[in-house]
Amino acid sequence: MPENKISEVLAKPDAALEMTLRPSLFSEFTGQLKVKERLEITVAAAKQRGEAIDHILFSGPPGLGKTTLAHIMAKSMGASLKSTSGPTIEKAGDLAGLLTNLEEGDVLFIDEIHRLQKTIEEYLYPAMEDFKLDIIIDQGPNARSVRLNLPRFTLIGATTRSGLLTAPLLTRFPIRERLDYYQADQLQQIVVRSARLLNVETEEQGAREIARRSRGTPRIANNLLRRVRDYAQVRHGGRITADVADKALAMLEIDENGLDEMDKRILETLIIKFGGGPVGISSLAVAVGEEPDTLEEVYEPYLIMEGYLKRTPQGRVATELSYKKLGLKIGQSSQPGLL
Repeated sequence: MPENKISEVLAKPDAALEMTLRPSLFSEFTGQLKVKERLEITVAAAKQRGEAIDHILFSGPPGLGKTTLAHIMAKSMGASLKSTSGPTIEKAGDLAGLLTNLEEGDVLFIDEIHRLQKTIEEYLYPAMEDFKLDIIIDQGPNARSVRLNLPRFTLIGATTRSGLLTAPLLTRFPIRERLDYYQADQLQQIVVRSARLLNVETEEQGAREIARRSRGTPRIANNLLRRVRDYAQVRHGGRITADVADKALAMLEIDENGLDEMDKRILETLIIKFGGGPVGISSLAVAVGEEPDTLEEVYEPYLIMEGYLKRTPQGRVATELSYKKLGLKIGQSSQPGLL
C-alpha cells in the first residue's frame, strides 16, 4: 500500500477504519470456507443467467462477517448496496422509501432484521416474493390501496438471533447461512492482513497472541490489534512481538483465554452471589449491571462454547472449569443458595 494511502487509513476514525480493514472480495475473506464456497457458486450462477441473486439470511454471533459478506456479494454482482437496520425502520413509509429507490439488481441489506416490527414484516412479504409493494393512501373512508411494481432486488438480512424471526419471514429466504466462530489460525491470518493495512510491524507470534485471545471473532481481533498497536507505539517503538502483545492485553485485562473483565465478573457473580446457579438471566444481568440481551448475545455464547457456563431449564449454571478459572472449589460461595 502506498505511503499516502497508509496515512489516510491511520487518520480515519474507527468506523471508517473498520470499513477499510473489511475485505471487499471473496479471495480476501478468511474463514467460513463452506459458506464462502456456496456463496461464490450462487454469485457465479446468477451472473451467468443475468439475474439478481436470491434473498439471503446470514445468522450467527456478532462480529463474524455477516455485513462484510453482504458487501462482498453486492460488489461481486456489480450491484449497489443500500444498508439499514431493523430498529431504524419504524413505519411502513420508511420501508416503502427504501424499496422504491432501489434499481434493478440492487442489494438491500437489513442488519438485525429480527428487530423489525411485525407490521413492517408484512409489507416485506409481497416485496420479496412478487417484487410488488402495496401501500395505503389516505385514511378512513378515502383510504385506498395502491400496488407499486418494484425492480428485482436482493434482500440480505443479518441476525444474531435467528430464533426470533417469524416463520413467514424466515421461509422467504431461499438461502440461509450460519457463520461460526473462527479458529486461532484463521484469526492470525486476519490480524496479519490488518496489521499490513495499518502499516504496523507485527511478528508472527505477536499476531498469534492477539488471535488466540480474540474469542473466535474477527471484529474483536481487529479491535485488539488497534489497542495493542497503540501500546506498542507508545512504549515499545511500534513493533508488536509476543511479549508486547501479552503486556498490552494484560493491561486491557484480557487473560490468556480471551476472558475480559466482564466475563470474569459474570462468572464470579454466578459463583459467589448465586452459589454457582442455577439463576435466571434477568437476575444475573441485574447483579452484574448489564442488559439481559447483551449477556445473551455478547458474553454468553463464548462462555458456553469454552465450557465455563451452561444453560439449563432452571437457569445459568457455572461449570467446574469456571471454579478452576477463579481458583475456587465447587460449592464455595459467600451467599450459597441465593436465587
